[in-house]
Amino acid sequence: MAFPIPDHLPRKLDVSSSILSKIDSATFQSLNSSLASSCRVELDESIRLTKSQIHDRIRTDSSSFQRQLSSAKSLQDRLGALSGQVGALNIALSDPKSGLVPVLLEGLEAHQLLAQESLNADILSDSLSHLLECRTQLDALRKLVDTGDLPQAVVASHALSSLLSAIRGPLKNASVTSEMQSRLRVLGNRVEELLSNAYTESVSVNASEVIVKPFALVPQSLRPLSLSSILSSISSTSLTSHLSTLRRDILTHYIEYAFNQPTSLTVSSVKDTFGSLIHVLRRFPSPPNTTDNASPLANVSTTLDFLHKQLFLALPPTHQQSFRRSLSKPISTAVLTHLLIPCLPSQLEALPTFLKLANKAVDLEDKYIVWLLDASSDREIKAWVNNVCTHYERQRRSCILDSVRKIIIQSTSSSEPTFYAHLPLSQDILEHTEHTPSDEGDAWGLDDDGQSFKTGSSKSAVEPEEENVWGLDDNLEEEITEKQQQADPVTVEEDPGDAWGWNDEEPAPEEPVQAEDNPWDDPWGDDSAPAEVTSAMRPTTVPSQHPSAKSATATQKPAVGRKQPVLVTNGHLANGTDDLSHHPPKSEPYLVSTLAKSIIRAVEDALHEGKSLVSSGIFPYSPTSTTMPGTLITQSGVLVLDLYRAVYPAVAAARLARPGDIMKFANDCFWLAEEVGRLATYEGGVLVAKDKLEECRTVLQVLADSWYQDGLDRQRTALCDILESAKGFTDTSDQDQYDDCEMAISRVVREIRSVANIWKPILPKSKYYTAMGAIVEVSLQRILEDILAIRDIPEVESHKLSELCRILAALEGLFVEDSSQSSFVVSYVPSWLKFSYLSELLEASMADLTYLFEEGALVDFEVDELVKLVRALFADTPLRTKTLDKIMGGHPVR
Repeated sequence: MAFPIPDHLPRKLDVSSSILSKIDSATFQSLNSSLASSCRVELDESIRLTKSQIHDRIRTDSSSFQRQLSSAKSLQDRLGALSGQVGALNIALSDPKSGLVPVLLEGLEAHQLLAQESLNADILSDSLSHLLECRTQLDALRKLVDTGDLPQAVVASHALSSLLSAIRGPLKNASVTSEMQSRLRVLGNRVEELLSNAYTESVSVNASEVIVKPFALVPQSLRPLSLSSILSSISSTSLTSHLSTLRRDILTHYIEYAFNQPTSLTVSSVKDTFGSLIHVLRRFPSPPNTTDNASPLANVSTTLDFLHKQLFLALPPTHQQSFRRSLSKPISTAVLTHLLIPCLPSQLEALPTFLKLANKAVDLEDKYIVWLLDASSDREIKAWVNNVCTHYERQRRSCILDSVRKIIIQSTSSSEPTFYAHLPLSQDILEHTEHTPSDEGDAWGLDDDGQSFKTGSSKSAVEPEEENVWGLDDNLEEEITEKQQQADPVTVEEDPGDAWGWNDEEPAPEEPVQAEDNPWDDPWGDDSAPAEVTSAMRPTTVPSQHPSAKSATATQKPAVGRKQPVLVTNGHLANGTDDLSHHPPKSEPYLVSTLAKSIIRAVEDALHEGKSLVSSGIFPYSPTSTTMPGTLITQSGVLVLDLYRAVYPAVAAARLARPGDIMKFANDCFWLAEEVGRLATYEGGVLVAKDKLEECRTVLQVLADSWYQDGLDRQRTALCDILESAKGFTDTSDQDQYDDCEMAISRVVREIRSVANIWKPILPKSKYYTAMGAIVEVSLQRILEDILAIRDIPEVESHKLSELCRILAALEGLFVEDSSQSSFVVSYVPSWLKFSYLSELLEASMADLTYLFEEGALVDFEVDELVKLVRALFADTPLRTKTLDKIMGGHPVR
C-alpha cells in the first residue's frame, strides 16, 4: 500500500491530469482536430514512457521480482486446496439427512417434550393434593361454624386462609380457588357476626347499668363460650371498635356523669333465666345535697374495681394494656376538670377541707390510674395538687382583677360619687408662709395710686360696672351652665363654690358634690367672696410732666428685678393682715372619685389576703417551689393598679374629653400614688411587693402629671384656636375686623372663666392657680406675639388694640380670694405685667415710653420687642431715632 501524501504537501500532477487540464482550458474556437491529435500523441507518449519505466525497474532487480512472483503462485494454489476442504466440512455438518447439526436438534426436541410431560404431571399432582387439603379444611370450618365452636372456627379460618394464600402457579387463578375464597369470606363474616353478637350479649353498657356475663350462648352451640375466648377470637379491627365504644360509654355514663350529678353505684351478681351468672354495676341518682365532694372519687373507684375484676382480665394481651391506658388520661382529666378545679375554694377558710379532697384524688391516682391503668402515667393529679397553692392564688388573682374590671366599667356608666382628699403642704412652704413679711403683698408699690388697668379709674378691674362696659357677661351664664351640664355632675352635701363666692355672679353646677369622708362646707376654707378686688400689679399712668417722676419712680422701681412668687395660705396673701396667716393650713382639699377609693381598697384587701395566707400555714413552703405562698395574691394588688391604668382611660375616653373629668382623673391618679406610697411604707406584710408598689407609685405620679398637663394642653389649644379668628389683630381700624377681634377675646375670657368654674372644686388650690395661670399665660403670650408682630400700627388701631387688651383685665379676678387683699395674678401669670404695660404703651406718648424705659418699668420686654413696637407706633422722626438708640443700648442697670 502506497504511503498517502499529506494534504499540506504539493502533489505531482499525473499525465492524464495535465492533458485533461489542457483540454479543459481550450475554448470552442481553439478546440479542433490538431489540438485533439496533439493531446492523443502526448497521451500515447506518456503511456510508453510509463511502460518503459516499469520494464526498467524489473530489469534492475530481476531476482527479487522472480521470487515474489513464485510466492504469489504458491499462495494461489494453497488457497484453492483450502477452499475444497471447507466445502467438504460444510456438507458433513449441515446435510439434512446425515449432517451432525440436524440429528442433534432432533434429539433435543424429543427430550424437551418428555420433560414437559413430566412437569405437567407433577404440577397436576401437587395441585390436586393442595386442593384436597383446602377442601378438607373448608369442610372442617363449615362444621365448626354449624356446631357453634366459634373459637376453633376462627383458628380453622386462619388456617384455610393461609392455605389459599400459599397457592402458586396456574391454580392461583383457577375458578375452584376463587370459589373457595368466596366461601371462606362468607364463613368468616358469619363467624365475625356471631362473635360480635356474643360480645354484645356478654358486655352491655347503658346509662343505668353495666352488665358483664362470663359466658355467652351462641345459636346452635353445644356449650357456652367464655368471655375471654370471645374477646380473643374476635378480629382485631372489630375488637378495637367495640372497645372504643365501651370506653366512650364508660367515661360518659360512669366517670364524667359521676362528677356532674349526685350518683350512687352498686355492684351485684345474679343469674339469668338460663342459670348463667351475670355481674351488674347499677347507677342510681342520689338526692340533692346528700353527697359530699368526695363521692365522685368513690364512684370512680367502684367502676374501675368492677371493670378490673370482670373485664380487664378477659381482654387479650394485645389489647389489654392499650385499653387500660386509654382510660387513664380521660379519668385524670375528669378529676381535674370536673372536681378539683371547680371545687377550688375562693375563701381561705375552705382550703383545709379542699386539701383533704385533693389528697383523696391523689390516692385514687396512685391506686387506680398508676397501678391499675397506666404505670407510665405523668401523674397529672399529683402534680396539680403539689401546686395547689399556686392554682388557688391564680384563681384569687383572676377573681380580684375581674371584680375590679367590673367596678371600673360600671363606674363609667353613670356619674361617679366623689369625696375630698387632702394634699399635704411641705414644711418648707409652711415655714416660708409663717415668716413672710407683712408688706410683701404690696412689695411692688402698685397700689399707691389705686389706679386700675383703665387709665384714670380707681375702681377694681373686675367690678361689675367695668365688666358690663365690655359686655363680657351678656351670655356668660348660659355658656358656663352649658359647659357644666356637659361635664359629669359631681355631688357633695354642700356646694363648695359658696366658699369662693362664685355664686354671687355665676351659676353653680346643677348637682352638688357628695362628700363621703369627713365632709365640710368649704374645701378651701374661704369665708368671703371677692365682690371687689384691688389690682395687685397695675402700671402707673405716667403724667406728661416730669416733676411727678419721683413718685412714679418710687412706685415702679421694684419692677427692675424678676418677679417672685407670692405664697398663698388658705386663700390669702402672706402679708400679715389676716389672722389666719399665723396658722396656715396643713393641707389642700381636692376632689377624688370613689372609684379610686375602691381601687385602693382592692389593693389593700389583696395585700392583707396575701399576709393571711402566709400566716395561716396551710401551704407549707416547698423547696421545689419558686415562689413563697401568698406571693401571687400579694402581687395581684399591683396588677389591680395596672388594670386601672390600662382599662379606665379606654372605657372612659369620651368622659375624659371634658375638662373637669380629665382633671378629676389626674386627681385620682395622684391620690392613688399617695396611697400606694403609704402602703409601701407602712404595710409590714407587703415586703414581697414593695418594689412593685414603689414602681406603681412612680408610674401613677407620672400618669397624674401627664393627664394634668394634657388637660392644660387641651385648653391651651382651644384658646389658641379661638384667637386664630382674630387674624393676628391686624386692620382693627375696620369695624368688622375689630368686632371679630373683640369677639375672640371675649370668647377667651368666657372660656377661661368657664374652665375656672369647673376646675375650682376639683383641683387643689396650688394646682388650680397654676393651671389657670398656665392657660391665661398662653392667651397673653399669643396676643403679645400677634401685636408685636404688626409692623405698622396707626393711631386708631393702637387705641383699638389697647381697648382689646383691657378686656382681659377681667381675668385678674380669678386670682383674688378676699376683697380686702390684693390680686396675686403675677405669681402665676409671668406675662401679666408685660401685657398690662403693652395696653398702656399702645396709647402712650414717646416721652412716656422713654420715661418708663429709663425707670426700668419695661424690663419684661426684650430690647428687640421694644424696638419693633416703637417703629410700629411712631413715625420716623429724629426723636424716634434717638429713642431707638437709647433702647438698643439696653435696659438701665439698677
